[in-house]
Amino acid sequence: MALSDFYEINSNYTTRLVLHTMDSKNDVVAATSSALYLMKHFEAQAIIGPQQSTQASFVIDLGEKSQVPVLSFSATSPSLSPLKSPYFVRTTIDDSTQVKAIAAIIQNFEWKVVVLIYEDTDYGNGVIPYFIDAFQEIDIRVPYRSAIPLDATDDQILEVLHNLTTMQTRVFIVHMSSSLGSRLFINAENARMMSQGFAWIVTDGLSSLLAPIDSNGIDSMEGVLGVRPYIPKSKTLEEFKVRWKRRFYSNKSYSETSDPTLYGLWAYDTVWALAMAVEQVGTLNPQFLSGNTTNNLTDISSLGYSPIGPQLLHTILSTRFKGLSGDFHLVNGQLESSTFQIFNVIREGERVIGYWTPTRGISRQLNPTNKFTNLNSMSSLKSILWPGDSAIIPMGWDVLINGKEILQILVPSKDGFKQFVDIERDPFTKKLINITGFCIEVFRNVTSRLPFGLPYEYKAYPLNDTALGDYNLLIDEVSNKRFNAAVGDVSILANRSNYVDFTMPYTESGVIMVVPMKDNLEKEFWMFLKPLSPGLWLVTSAGFIYIGVVVWILEQPTNTELGVSHRERLETSLWYSFLTLIFAQRERIENNLTRAVLITWVFFVLILTQSYTASLSSTLTTRQLQPTITDVSDIKNNGYYVGYQAGSFVREFLRDHLHLDESKFRNYSTPEEFHYALSTGTDHGGVAAIFDEIPYIRVFLKLYCNKYTTAGRIYSSEGFGFVACTNYHDISWWEVPCKSS
Repeated sequence: MALSDFYEINSNYTTRLVLHTMDSKNDVVAATSSALYLMKHFEAQAIIGPQQSTQASFVIDLGEKSQVPVLSFSATSPSLSPLKSPYFVRTTIDDSTQVKAIAAIIQNFEWKVVVLIYEDTDYGNGVIPYFIDAFQEIDIRVPYRSAIPLDATDDQILEVLHNLTTMQTRVFIVHMSSSLGSRLFINAENARMMSQGFAWIVTDGLSSLLAPIDSNGIDSMEGVLGVRPYIPKSKTLEEFKVRWKRRFYSNKSYSETSDPTLYGLWAYDTVWALAMAVEQVGTLNPQFLSGNTTNNLTDISSLGYSPIGPQLLHTILSTRFKGLSGDFHLVNGQLESSTFQIFNVIREGERVIGYWTPTRGISRQLNPTNKFTNLNSMSSLKSILWPGDSAIIPMGWDVLINGKEILQILVPSKDGFKQFVDIERDPFTKKLINITGFCIEVFRNVTSRLPFGLPYEYKAYPLNDTALGDYNLLIDEVSNKRFNAAVGDVSILANRSNYVDFTMPYTESGVIMVVPMKDNLEKEFWMFLKPLSPGLWLVTSAGFIYIGVVVWILEQPTNTELGVSHRERLETSLWYSFLTLIFAQRERIENNLTRAVLITWVFFVLILTQSYTASLSSTLTTRQLQPTITDVSDIKNNGYYVGYQAGSFVREFLRDHLHLDESKFRNYSTPEEFHYALSTGTDHGGVAAIFDEIPYIRVFLKLYCNKYTTAGRIYSSEGFGFVACTNYHDISWWEVPCKSS
């Protein structure tokens, strides 16, 4: 039809294209041998096809050798690059151009995790790296990819789909050809994966070929979203569709007639582009020239080359016109499309719900009148019918189904420090009622921010309603996969990491020593004299007397307020100098010299009182904060007893790292026991110091802050972390970092 239409319009052209067709039978070898046959026996000056990317890679090599342009309207894999193969011309769009449009859909529905399903061919594998890169840029995770061979049976497809149902992700991106894609969706419907809560997005490999898919395949795809290049409407296109259907009517196949596919339109435009290029090149010598005259060579080695190939290629690349698919313009050897349609499969048809462009993002109309439309806003799309006839936007995740058990999470049962983990049981049945505490709140906060559901169930450990004696026993339960994870005040240790996985720590790390404080304050009546030295006290006393005498000498001739007799005036003057400490003088000063003396004296008294107050406060404070022990060496030298929390790794730390005498260890479980042991003392059945991790020590000091203090250095440790089985990949929240607030 393309040739007929072209030469009907351009009947005055002096050149004509002659088509020689051969069937590659969907086989790589057959495609290569067919291209070789056309070049050797018909001396083909251009090859249109093959249709599949896998076949095209071999045919392109032949084109390079013979200088014959290879034009493909359907080999869309990004692994085939016109930049690397100059004689390859892609008259269709590269699969990677649609990646950003799909990423915009994923991002704006706020889905955080997706699964890629693709056919295991060059066509399917070529675009996957582009998807991964695009999703990483917007923080979308792809925890799983499923490659399905072209020759997969329905049973094999069902097995793949059932594996996907055991995961929580409910957003699937499908990139495959129509033959495999239709079977995938039929089996997905049988696997109950086309129901409410699921979201499916297909690439243009399927969306451009919906019409050829049988009715069963279309029915099973109801609710699917798809993207495809936008083909602008035109009078030429509508007239072609009429002729297209008329052609089928004449062949009595009107019952199967549908509009031409997007690939069909590209094929039509490809022939027109080639015909235009041939006319420009003109009727040069079309015969192949021999590239090798040696005898007994294989067909490929003896293949000649086209003398007009380079000129024909250059002309094709510079050809531009308005075709059925829109503006035919090759950039870097391939067609480019900047606009994509977003459509929704509804019953046996489809409905366009929006468009995507690199500049405006997602919008309901191709040319929205509102210039302030929010880019990539889902509100700009028309209403969507999701799988299961649902109008509710899928969350993108769901609880595990098909018998997948809920995560069994161990929580340590303790007698003390319930600020971290507090287990509440029924007093009669001993059944678990509630679990609270800081560690539990952190875990709930993390899981609540996941983009998918995490069904779990707490199990108190030990299971017999006793206190946990050793945290390593809890680690063993998870390591042996009797339970999936552990949440609580579990310390991250290097030797434990050999058996289980830990999250990033969510508490302050370190081991520190806490000791009682000494009360060294001397209980003396004359302690208030300590801030100043005896000499300073003497000078200050003399200063008071001296200032009193000076005031008396200067004021007594004229100032009657100081008294009548000389004695009264002297006494008042002396008393006046002492009153400057509290600035409570009542007598009026009349002599300016007296005022000058008093200004100097008041300044001196101000400095003296401030220094005295600071010195006395410092003396009282520092003496109350003196620890009884300042270093571990004091414990070793004096043979003191030390304490640690029962079940903690601190026992091994004291023995192996600090090299303390293990016979001097005593364990305690609660802050109250810590207090009793420290207050009793090492000589009366208690301890001189207790070592524990910083979070526990902070809780203890909050309860008894006026009696104990930390001393010595902080020894490194990793802090608390959540625990999971090594290589237990189903725990997707494991990859989410804990954020403290």
